[in-house]
Amino acid sequence: MGVEPILDPRNWPGATSPLWAGVLFVLGAMVGSFLNVCIHRLPLGQSIVSPPSHCPHCKYAIPWYLNIPLVTWLYLRGRCRNCGAPILARYFLVELLTAGVFLAVWLRYGERSVGVALVYCVFIAGLIVAAFIDLEHYIIPDEITLGGAAVGLAASFGLPSLHGQTAIAHSLKESLLGLAVGAGTVYAILRLGKLLFGRQRLALQGATRVVFTETAVHVADKVIPYEELFYRRSDVLTLRARTVELVDRCYKDVTVRLGPEILQIGPDALAPEAVSHLEAVTEELVLPREAMGLGDVKFMGAIGAFLGWKAVLFSLMASSVIGSVVGVGAILLGRRAWSSRLPYGPYIALAAVLWLFGGREWVVAWLGF
Repeated sequence: MGVEPILDPRNWPGATSPLWAGVLFVLGAMVGSFLNVCIHRLPLGQSIVSPPSHCPHCKYAIPWYLNIPLVTWLYLRGRCRNCGAPILARYFLVELLTAGVFLAVWLRYGERSVGVALVYCVFIAGLIVAAFIDLEHYIIPDEITLGGAAVGLAASFGLPSLHGQTAIAHSLKESLLGLAVGAGTVYAILRLGKLLFGRQRLALQGATRVVFTETAVHVADKVIPYEELFYRRSDVLTLRARTVELVDRCYKDVTVRLGPEILQIGPDALAPEAVSHLEAVTEELVLPREAMGLGDVKFMGAIGAFLGWKAVLFSLMASSVIGSVVGVGAILLGRRAWSSRLPYGPYIALAAVLWLFGGREWVVAWLGF
């Protein structure tokens, strides 16, 4: 007789109760702790399950009582208990951000639909992982993009109200349309950008010696790391060389094409990793340039699967504005050069969150209907 009243939903506080707000905040902090594992391990190709949480410096296995979200980082003052190495403030920030966003989502959507609120929490958790990985590594893993698209379709099947529908067929149609519009639009922009701006000609002052080492291109007084040139495996640097010198051979008046998986000097194809040093004399370099990557294409598709095509168009426009403001601001403050690469994923993620917290209303007010 004592159990039945506890299980009776009428005896539990409503969605707007401070109890549930506190539960969502704590849940968000716990999820944020797991997101930190994903942010650290996914770009490295490591399992997010095994081994358990440990210090990346001394490999100390962190016991449960030293793995309490938010509290432990403050208690240890951002240092490992075993070796004293600093723990990035990002760990605390991600936990606090996730907790705060979970709480905000609950306060906005919890009373309307518990299911929709929880799905949005899962969705934003994916956005946080994608944004922080893209900021650090300039990639968005397929586990987040393709996996997110699959979860978005599954959520649309199980919860039609996610798209304001009552029928599963209509909800799936909205999700598939959002996925197609998201991925298709960004892919079209990517291809158009590659066609119009995919190459940058770097004219040199007369015949100039260019040195290719194992890690970078040295030209005049510039050092260009390969990681800033080759964002994709298909990217290629091209030059017409008067002379080319290797350790064991020389060439004259040949075209050189260098990429992550190709080194072609005239008619000869070589393995790039087998050539540790190359010198060429040329008057011009043609460098690859990429405005957006395929990760952004898949990321926008995943957002469309969750939120629909209208959110995709809003996110695309809003992220462009946000990215432009941040990029130009960083350039004016001397924090970034005009030619520097800008991770676009964080701005897409922020724009998608803005859609959830008022984007629909802003569009309606702006368009007047």
